[in-house]
Amino acid sequence: MSWIDIGHIDDIPLRGARVIKTPVGCVALFRTSETEVFAASDRCPHKGGPLSHGIVHGQSVTCPLHNWVFDLNTGAAQGADEGQIETFPLRLEEGRIHIDGTSLGNRSAA
Repeated sequence: MSWIDIGHIDDIPLRGARVIKTPVGCVALFRTSETEVFAASDRCPHKGGPLSHGIVHGQSVTCPLHNWVFDLNTGAAQGADEGQIETFPLRLEEGRIHIDGTSLGNRSAA
């Protein structure tokens, strides 16, 4: 893995999100607790809604357009017949968030 420093955990509000732009599209960072952050695609597969504008609860995010709920651990839609968002490995070191650049490079273009 090739880790890229993308900011401090305090840059993301608790139970909120921020977006980073990558060469292959936007990735949303979701802060679910004081010391927990997840990274996932910012687009809902249902209608393309911006998940970074959704409601963060537990370890999930709810799409702001049609209330699809996604598990931030797996990317799977909960309660929907089908649906998946891509997730990306993160690590925290002394409050700094690092995303796996290799996984971003392997992502298909948006």
